[in-house]
Amino acid sequence: MDNSDPRSSPRKSGLVLLLLGASVLAAGVLAGVGAFTFGYANGLSYLRRDPEGCANCHVMQDYYDTWLKSSHHAVAVCVDCHLPHDLAGKYVVKADNGFFHSKAFTLNNFHEPIQIKPRNRRIAQKNCLVCHKDIVQEMLPESPQGEAPTCVHCHTDVGHRLR
Repeated sequence: MDNSDPRSSPRKSGLVLLLLGASVLAAGVLAGVGAFTFGYANGLSYLRRDPEGCANCHVMQDYYDTWLKSSHHAVAVCVDCHLPHDLAGKYVVKADNGFFHSKAFTLNNFHEPIQIKPRNRRIAQKNCLVCHKDIVQEMLPESPQGEAPTCVHCHTDVGHRLR
């Protein structure tokens, strides 16, 4: 009577090693491509507050230039308006936007001129209200579900003048 375990046959062990090797190779290729892309795109600059980092991509250059001419350039940088102010929210939105921006720019699959997503428009609106709460308090609806125009509805050139 044979007491050997059929699961430990040399054929199955070879298949497991092959799958393991293929997985390690695929992970290495993905890590290598990711590291190259992060370096090529100057990825570390996106982790800072410096507005020039936002202009790494040529598509953003006009927005950077118009921000320089705006009324907010001396008091707010890109992250002050376009990202949540809490630490976790800021990095979640940075990661989400970074992924979708890099995907769109790599595949050349984006609208020109670029357009803000509804979620990012809500973040910018919330940040307007946070910074200008003393001024706009009387203009806000009484309930959170009440309707009010967004700040940029009237103030179109505050963040990016001459759009």
